[in-house]
Amino acid sequence: MDQPTINEIRPENIICEEIVTQETQAKNIEWQVLRLDKIHPVISGNKWFKLKYYLEAAGSRGFKGIVTFGGAYSNHIIAAAYAARLAGLSSTGIIRGEEPLEWSHTLIEAGKYGMELHFVSREAYAQKKDADVAKNFPGCFVIPEGGYGEPGAKGAAEIFQYVNSSSFDYTCCACGTGTMLAGLLDAAGEPMNCIGISVLKGQTDLAEKVTGLLPGEKRKRQFSIIHDFHFGGYAKKNSALLEFMNNFYLQHNIPTDFVYTGKLMFAVDRLIRNNFFPRGSRILAIHSGGLQGNRSLPPGTLVF
Repeated sequence: MDQPTINEIRPENIICEEIVTQETQAKNIEWQVLRLDKIHPVISGNKWFKLKYYLEAAGSRGFKGIVTFGGAYSNHIIAAAYAARLAGLSSTGIIRGEEPLEWSHTLIEAGKYGMELHFVSREAYAQKKDADVAKNFPGCFVIPEGGYGEPGAKGAAEIFQYVNSSSFDYTCCACGTGTMLAGLLDAAGEPMNCIGISVLKGQTDLAEKVTGLLPGEKRKRQFSIIHDFHFGGYAKKNSALLEFMNNFYLQHNIPTDFVYTGKLMFAVDRLIRNNFFPRGSRILAIHSGGLQGNRSLPPGTLVF
């Protein structure tokens, strides 16, 4: 496999695409999707933004590799594996759960990109501490799960360099760790309304995690997190979500994934229908990539 280079990252591919529906037309609502998924086929969407300053820190401080965490279908794991190669670093993944008899596409490809995988029980994974991991992997820079942390939020803040945020009344994004939402809040101008759509069930501390990444006075910034569109929890789905994703693609030619962006677009669509947004609102939805997760679905489930 040829060594990847930084030139593979193509921020110039980031564009906004308008979503026009009967509801948006009737209510004079502008709905734009920021296509971060176009930046790279593997380090897709917001992953590059959340990883870049961790990788920069690892290189500048003389580390030879990185170690990070995730599940068997983690977008973060596969993106970190590829990004580490791109930065000339080795990579290690601590994977939640015992090693399966058959590896997922995510794990297979992370291994191809040079990531050394270590499987731990869910109990041990839940009790992990970054400091202990650092001791067990000397010479490796620890990147928290999902890129959560100030470097991840700092990178996510740069997303608004690719769109005029002042042109919108609302910015909506899917939330796992909340890192991207924190970055958007840090960079957003007033009076931007930032809304996070939680993709995990029972994520009661998410708002606190987001606020904890904001600097100084910006911790007082107002934002909303909506917990009504997780479809049962992380990576959970049902026929209504999958049907929506297929129709969304057929109508707008924008692929989504069932873990993050499918739930985001479903939420925005339903919020518009239910008059959550006032007439004349201008809405920006962040497409955060992660399409590789769809490969865990049976063939033919999606039309794209």
